[in-house]
Amino acid sequence: MRTLLFLAALTLSAPVLAAEAYFAGGCFWCTESDFEELDGVSEAISGFAGGDEKNPSYEDVAHGRTGHTEVVKVIYDPAVVSYNNLLTWFWQHIDPTDPNGQFVDRGQQYRSAIFYQTEAEKTAALASRKALEESGRFDKPVITEITELDAFYPAEDYHQDYYKTHSLKYKYYRYRSGRDQFLQEHWDDPKHRPWLTDQVTQRWQGPDQFQRPSDAVLKKSLPKLVYQVAREDATERAFQNEYFDHKAEGIYVDVISGEPLFSSTDKYKSGTGWPSFTQPIDKAFVTLEEDNKLWATRTEVRSRYADSHLGHVFSDGPEPTGQRWCLNSAALRFVPKAEMEKQGYGEYLSLFE
Repeated sequence: MRTLLFLAALTLSAPVLAAEAYFAGGCFWCTESDFEELDGVSEAISGFAGGDEKNPSYEDVAHGRTGHTEVVKVIYDPAVVSYNNLLTWFWQHIDPTDPNGQFVDRGQQYRSAIFYQTEAEKTAALASRKALEESGRFDKPVITEITELDAFYPAEDYHQDYYKTHSLKYKYYRYRSGRDQFLQEHWDDPKHRPWLTDQVTQRWQGPDQFQRPSDAVLKKSLPKLVYQVAREDATERAFQNEYFDHKAEGIYVDVISGEPLFSSTDKYKSGTGWPSFTQPIDKAFVTLEEDNKLWATRTEVRSRYADSHLGHVFSDGPEPTGQRWCLNSAALRFVPKAEMEKQGYGEYLSLFE
C-alpha cells in the first residue's frame, strides 16, 4: 500500500516534459536573447545545424567551411507557449526575405531557417510561412527555408548567454547590425497589417462554437497594437491605419472572433482618419457602453462575442442613419467580396445586390 501511495505521489508531482524547437535567425547571440524573452521559454542554446561535419567549431562555421548554420535550440513549455507561438515570435525577429544572411552577417551560415523534427512541426511551419507570404507585409518573396533537423551541435561555452556575459559588446554589435531598425520598420509600423497564428480564431462559426482565448494567449498571439486596441481599449493613430481610406467591396469582421460587423456598402469617407460606417451589418453583433474616459461622455462600440473594443458611435453621420460608427482598423479584419463565400460569410453577399 505504501508503495502504491509513493508511486501515486511521484506521478502527481512529475514535472511537465519540456519540448524543443530549432530556429536559425542569423547571429545566434541575437536569436537566443530574443527567444529567452518569451514567456514559456526556459532556455535557448546557441549552436549549429544543417552541415555534414560532426561537432564543428565556431571558427569553421563562421568562415563557411562546414555548411552549417548558426541555430538556437529553444526549450519551452507547450502548456505556456505553443509551437505556433514560437513561429510567430521567430518571424517577428528576422528578415525572412534575405537569401544570403541576416542584416550585417553575410553567408549561408547566417541564413534564416526553421528546422523541424516532426511532420506536425513541418506542417505548422509551412502554413505559418504561407500566411506571412500572403499577408503582403514584405515587398520581396519570403525565402526562409524549412528543413528537417539532422543534428544539432551546441556552440562553445563562451557563446552561451553572450548577451548577458558580454552585454556591452552585445548591445553595440546588435545596434550596429541593423536588426532592431529593420524590425521596428517592418513590425511596429501600424500601416502594416499583422498576420495571426492559429491561437486566434479568425473564421466565424457562430456564437455556440466561439470561445475567446484568454488575454494571456491573445497577448502572445496578437501583434502589440492589435492587442492594445482590442483588449486594452487603445486608439490607433488617425490616417495611419489600414482601413481609413479602404475602398474595396467586402465586409469587416472582428479580428479575434471573425464575427461579421460592418459592410463596405455602409462605409463612407468621414475625414476623421478612421474607417467610418453609417451602421453595422447587424446590431446583434455589437454592444454599446457609456465611456467617460475623456472630457465628454461618448458611446463605446464593442463586438458582442469577442468583446473587442472597436471604437465609438456618434450622431454626426450622413443619411440614412445620421450615425458615424468610427472604428479602429486594428480591431478589424477585411474579407473581400470574392472571398466571402469561401470564408463562410456567403449569407451576407445579399448586401451587395
